[in-house]
Amino acid sequence: MDYLQLILGFALLVAGGEALVRGAVAVASKFGVSPLLIGLTLVGFGTSTPELVTSLQAAWSGFPGIAVGNVVGSNLANILLILGVAAVIAPMSIDPVAFRRDGMALLVATGMAVALILFGTLERWMGGLLVLVLAAYIWVAYRTDVVSPELVDVDVDGPLTSSIWTAIALALGGIAVTVLGARLTVDAAVTLALLWGMSETVVGLTVVAIGTSLPELVTSVMAALRRESGLAFGNVVGSNIYNILGIMGVTALVHPIPIPQQIAQFDVWVMVAATLALSVVVVAWRQIGRVTGVVFLGAYAAYTAWLVAGI
Repeated sequence: MDYLQLILGFALLVAGGEALVRGAVAVASKFGVSPLLIGLTLVGFGTSTPELVTSLQAAWSGFPGIAVGNVVGSNLANILLILGVAAVIAPMSIDPVAFRRDGMALLVATGMAVALILFGTLERWMGGLLVLVLAAYIWVAYRTDVVSPELVDVDVDGPLTSSIWTAIALALGGIAVTVLGARLTVDAAVTLALLWGMSETVVGLTVVAIGTSLPELVTSVMAALRRESGLAFGNVVGSNIYNILGIMGVTALVHPIPIPQQIAQFDVWVMVAATLALSVVVVAWRQIGRVTGVVFLGAYAAYTAWLVAGI
């Protein structure tokens, strides 16, 4: 039953994330913002909703390893796994000028995560600081990237997104399904962790992190297939920024979190390395090609294998 619950939870996460993305993108396009900004904000943040509700649920249930490991593991999965898969499907051209603002925001958020994790405990005032920085980033991104509605070229209209109200309803319905999926996922993952002899931190870094990153994977793969590299790349960057500033921030505000030693000593540094590698690739080559995608996937496989071998 636990395996069935885990599968059902993942399925609901994907379904809810897809509905949320379609609704959110439709709303954003009707308000006239660029595809990159859509990917960075509403799509990126929307697909991170599973991580938010999962981390909150884990914190309330007394599992800090899952609450924090979910954020760190999801950021790693977003860069190495999701961008890796998307790049193998279709190489992504990245505008380094556009990346300057958002890449800097990602580096700042990552630096803040390292500093707070090394502190040992995420206190409420730290959560408030992270949320304030997130609000400032969203405001700056919106003010510097608003375009006229006719310039928005995102194919989201359909029978379920033909009006603003149906789009909003679709997004809200996606959130509800995502919340249920996250609850089922956390409960099943914790139970299975005990059966497998895995620590809650390893489960949060792998099983839960990958499961809650499935909406990002679906969105980025679909965007890559449609040659919407801005949406695919912006989805990952936006999700990673929101994971740190929004999810860690809100979770710490609701429930202060002690940091597991393994994350502070190793996993957060792997996240830093992946983030720096992504920045170097974009600045140096202005694209994420298939070779880079394969390297990213290999690095993620090696990291996951190391975690599992350390059980």
